[in-house]
Amino acid sequence: MGVTSTENFAHVPDAPRSDDQLLLQSLANDLKRGQFIHEEIVGFLGEVAHEALMRDQLIPALRLIDAQTQPAVLGTMLELFMLGGQVPESALAAAFPESGLAGLLQLGLLEAAPEATGSWRALVDLRPHASDADAEIWVASDLGAHQRPGVLRHDHVLGIGQASLTLAQTTIRPEVETALDLGTGCGIQAFHLLSHARRVVATDISARALGFTRFNLLLNHSALGLDPAKLEDRVQLRLGSLLEPVAGEEFDLVVSNPPFVITPRRVGETEEDLFTYRDGGMPGDTLVATLVRGLPSILAPGGTAQMLANWEIGDTEGEEPLDWTAGPRSWMSMDTEAWFIQREAVSPTQYAETWLRDASQSRDQRAFADQYGAYLDDFASRNVASIGFGMVWLRRPKDTSIQRLGQLFEEITYPIEQPIGPYLGTAIETADGLNPETLGEMHLLVAEDVTEERHQRPGAEHPGVILLRQGAGLRRTEIMDTALAGFVSACDGDLSVSALVGALDSLLGEDDPDFSGRLYEGVNRLIKRGFLLEMRNNR
Repeated sequence: MGVTSTENFAHVPDAPRSDDQLLLQSLANDLKRGQFIHEEIVGFLGEVAHEALMRDQLIPALRLIDAQTQPAVLGTMLELFMLGGQVPESALAAAFPESGLAGLLQLGLLEAAPEATGSWRALVDLRPHASDADAEIWVASDLGAHQRPGVLRHDHVLGIGQASLTLAQTTIRPEVETALDLGTGCGIQAFHLLSHARRVVATDISARALGFTRFNLLLNHSALGLDPAKLEDRVQLRLGSLLEPVAGEEFDLVVSNPPFVITPRRVGETEEDLFTYRDGGMPGDTLVATLVRGLPSILAPGGTAQMLANWEIGDTEGEEPLDWTAGPRSWMSMDTEAWFIQREAVSPTQYAETWLRDASQSRDQRAFADQYGAYLDDFASRNVASIGFGMVWLRRPKDTSIQRLGQLFEEITYPIEQPIGPYLGTAIETADGLNPETLGEMHLLVAEDVTEERHQRPGAEHPGVILLRQGAGLRRTEIMDTALAGFVSACDGDLSVSALVGALDSLLGEDDPDFSGRLYEGVNRLIKRGFLLEMRNNR
């Protein structure tokens, strides 16, 4: 069992302090008074400078602030906490009248600027984020390499990145009793979980990360619905690796943005050699495989887990195409339901370049070349042709003899609707409620976002290709034969599935004994994928 008291992380070296609630409240009051919120920041910077800032390009915003004759309070907060700039003491006093310079120093948020006497710079990145709560919250994390040049520290605490936003948008959010944020980092997933879970456990291998999480929880206690004096009634912070801190417990929901990045291992390496926010210290995709195999053991019956992951895709064998599902399928037990969606696959060279840039390891050309080569040698040693990235959903069924969804593997590399979590939840609920024995009694309608395309060569009597497309959700495309297209065109809720199948069988299936079976199979697939919806009030 890991450390269970959040008090252990109130004062962690090199992390913001959270042992003075009155001072944290003063900071929150100053941030609110300065309108340090998303809408005001966009209005202050303008769309062009703000969009550049979201790409980690700081110059347009810095130029705008430097051009002001008198420093604005919002500009001071931006320059200090989001732009990595240096702020004179007079501007700090105007922007933070309640917490003051002494308070910001006590919280561990500032240090003296090394190049300008009387000026100060931030030790953390602090920015607004829209959680599932009614109000925006402020999230502290480590400064990135674009704000403070140099290779990231190995216990770097990542802020609100694209991966964390993707997981938040992907998560299905039922009301649950218990939830786990495994590898919490700065706490972003835990903040979202608090909106629909009575009790949340957040774990991390880094004490600094848990220090940031506790700071963020207490800074935003009002928006998150927390009582600072009774924090552990809702949230527990635990130090430890993977499932160790929660061994023997069960949760209704687990979310994780784990350190899944595949990194070449070196003889004699230590924990201090790892970038803990992304590297779990295991070879290849072993960490992801370990989690996929182990997560069902901490799920309550009916409980679910969602995570982001990388997986290795082996080189082609003869004429057979690459099968990205081979690894994920091998990790699955038969009594676990799963839904893997691969969003992209990149080559070993692309992968190496991405993660070397991520930690600013490209600044030293010799070290960059050595590490680049290590990546390529590592992938070659396992005959890896590409690396997949995607979303994973797992469920421990209440009854292992009934698995409506089963194990589903899809590749969807085009843009999808966001947030996708509500759509995924509806799809799973539909699959759970779909009974093959009563399928024939259903009355169906075509979903509002669905359109049909027919393609045929000039002069052809019949279309060569019939496509059904979704405009929402996962935006899938289904290739249909004439029979299934005819079925869909007749789905106005009037006739039952069995009546429509019978009519089409009489019309088209005279010489095909498997006609009805294939048509039922196609209808079942279209219902599960959201193309066809059950009409609740049958005529």
